[in-house]
Amino acid sequence: MIVYGKRIFAYLLARHSEMIRRIYALKELDTKSFAQLKKLGVPVVRIDNKKAQAFSHGGNHQGILVEIEDFHFAPFEEIKEGDFIVVLHGITDVGNIGSIVRTAYALGVDGIVVSGLKQLEMSGVVRRSSGAALDMPIALRENLLEVIKELQDRGLRVYAADMSGGDLRKERFGSKRALVLGSEGVGIPRKALERCDKTLRIVMERDFDSLNVAAAAAIFIDRMRDE
Repeated sequence: MIVYGKRIFAYLLARHSEMIRRIYALKELDTKSFAQLKKLGVPVVRIDNKKAQAFSHGGNHQGILVEIEDFHFAPFEEIKEGDFIVVLHGITDVGNIGSIVRTAYALGVDGIVVSGLKQLEMSGVVRRSSGAALDMPIALRENLLEVIKELQDRGLRVYAADMSGGDLRKERFGSKRALVLGSEGVGIPRKALERCDKTLRIVMERDFDSLNVAAAAAIFIDRMRDE
């Protein structure tokens, strides 16, 4: 798996150097980074911009690309043992998923479950999360109804984010809770909404119908943190 950019390179070197398999660089690395990579036995390969663009699929590689070991999803059985879980259903945009993972990691979420998808391209998620996806347990489970039931069986109160729900600001959350977020276009399926313990919404101050799912997730996660 290849990720790119100076920020993710620095994060990997500082926190997950064991995952680095190879570095592709357009220019010489700084002395400190090069010495660390040499000590780790990681090869540094000089490439031109054409090859860098091919590796990054036209993304902003900033002259540095990192080949790391493949991402391994966490078992759902482990994630559901947490006290604060976020479930992302049918969200396919890796930029949104990465932003949510970054926020969730920073604000104390114990794990993330991605449902409604058979597979997920994780290099983009890792990059857009600024590396947080490497430290946040993430499970892939296709059936949302099963996910909700198993979380409830573990004693978590499951909240759905939907514009039909009650005012998020008025809710008081217990210590064991889960948040379900759907895609901006389709949202959460009706059967899943009915299965959740409660549906909540972000009340707008102006005549505006919705927020980007990553922005909405940040608001929900912050309000659902332990008080």
